[in-house]
Amino acid sequence: MINWTALESAAPAPDTLAAVSAALRSPDPHVRDSLAYEQLCRWVPLLTPEQRLALGDEMAERLTDPEIQARTFAPLVLADLADHGAHRPAWLEAFARWYVDETDLRGFDPELGWLHAVAHGADLLAALGRGPLLADPTPLLDLVTARLLAPTDHVLDAMEDDRLGRAVAQILTRPELTERQALGWLDPIAAQPPRRPSATTGAVPAVVSNTLRTLRAVYVLADRGVRTERGGAPVPLPHSAALRARIAELLVLNSPFTG
Repeated sequence: MINWTALESAAPAPDTLAAVSAALRSPDPHVRDSLAYEQLCRWVPLLTPEQRLALGDEMAERLTDPEIQARTFAPLVLADLADHGAHRPAWLEAFARWYVDETDLRGFDPELGWLHAVAHGADLLAALGRGPLLADPTPLLDLVTARLLAPTDHVLDAMEDDRLGRAVAQILTRPELTERQALGWLDPIAAQPPRRPSATTGAVPAVVSNTLRTLRAVYVLADRGVRTERGGAPVPLPHSAALRARIAELLVLNSPFTG
């Protein structure tokens, strides 16, 4: 049994670090989110480089865990590790496989609590995209596109589209990106045939709805700038005008009333 109160001021010893990491798999949302994850957030800045790499290896492996809550909380830890300078190419490879293939996209479950596969994955994309760990961030943008176009019947319902749009905008703040690189991730979306609401049910296909709402979020952030840290000033996107023009072209294909 973990004494969570004592851990708040404790150093990250190997045995307690392992126990807290294991608790991040818990189906109890209080244990997983409010205790284990918060404790790991406190500890990551205190870990040695070797400990951070070992924890990242564990989280990358957890992306194949049979339990959904275990899979979806691993990217949050990988994002925190990236913010503190720890990353391996193998982690991104494991994440990319999971992010596109994950089929359980529930935001919240009454028993398991927050799951948020798309949003938590977006947080990792943002951490890698805004930082110096990846010399070329364009594969992250391609990964966003792959996630948006992956077949699903689930309409994102817990503002995951906003989190994903924010991640895209943070990646696009990188000054070294050319205009072609900043817009290229939209080409596969443009190649999709327009899909209007069903004539029998009135429903918009989930993939279309999720994509349109994410693009609208990116449009707003391209117009106003994006905060790369909580409480920070909005950072402009270098290719804002071209990005907004391209997104508007795509929105009007499925939303004819768009100006």
